[in-house]
Amino acid sequence: MGLIINGESIDDEIIDGEFRNIKSHYERLLQVSCCERDPEFRGRAKQQITGRVLLAQQAEKLIPEVAADEIDKAFAELVEEHGGEDRFYLNMGVPSKDEAMVKRNIGNSLRVHKLLEQEVYANCAEPAEHDLRAFYDQHQDHFKSAEEVRAMHISKSLRGANSREEVYRVLRDVRQQLLDGADFETLASQHNDRQGQEIDLGFFKRGEFMEDFEVIAFSMDKGEVSPVFVTQLGFHLCKVTDRRDSVLQPFEEVRDQVRELWLGHERQRLLDAYLEKLKEQAKVEDSDPEEELAEEREAVASFLANANNNQGTEARPPEPVAHRH
Repeated sequence: MGLIINGESIDDEIIDGEFRNIKSHYERLLQVSCCERDPEFRGRAKQQITGRVLLAQQAEKLIPEVAADEIDKAFAELVEEHGGEDRFYLNMGVPSKDEAMVKRNIGNSLRVHKLLEQEVYANCAEPAEHDLRAFYDQHQDHFKSAEEVRAMHISKSLRGANSREEVYRVLRDVRQQLLDGADFETLASQHNDRQGQEIDLGFFKRGEFMEDFEVIAFSMDKGEVSPVFVTQLGFHLCKVTDRRDSVLQPFEEVRDQVRELWLGHERQRLLDAYLEKLKEQAKVEDSDPEEELAEEREAVASFLANANNNQGTEARPPEPVAHRH
């Protein structure tokens, strides 16, 4: 067993699951490739699990068991939020409708929530005005308006076409006409698949349309016509007709948002300090041998070196080092 916290053994599957979640998060942000940061992510997974377990243990010591009617109410609210029991259990990843187990977990979560409110966040005072203004000045990126573009759009699916190449050639010809000065709306009304399909999409922010489309639209300058590009819906052309840059919003307009973020930062600071005290008093045993971790790091480094030296050839990741259970 790799991790024991105050005598409580943590299953390796829990650590592996936390590790995978952390790694996939950074992969989505394109901040990691393959396995060069695996030791870091595994260490972070253990730290996060340790914090959660210590909070649960402390809540069990200090907070009375939650009343059954309170648990039932929380369970009913969760089921309603998920659209019924079937959807709830599916979303939770629970293979069977084990209501007793779910309610037990809800009770534990409610105890931790009560612990945080009573022992940690109770010391979070309301911020003074000068605190909010200082926070606003130090975190201006959080208070900028979202960048927006306005675009017109032509879309053609493969429905009724003889081939993908045929659709591509049609839109490539349309693009050339646009570059030669043809009217976008006129050509769009002729070539869009559906009559009455919206041509002018108006102003929009990131996250309102498919990512494949937004990547193109937000990379273009005002007046620019895109190349022909493909999404799961078919082939597309778009033209950016206007842009609104991201600008810092006045403090008075975002004061409530500043306050919420300030409180979030302050609560996190208090929680971090509380966890540090719990860790100082805890007995945390990590039985993964350091030599195995060093061997894993060496294998990763060797793989990356070989990959760099053999660019253009297929590289395979190293076999994972087996950890003692």
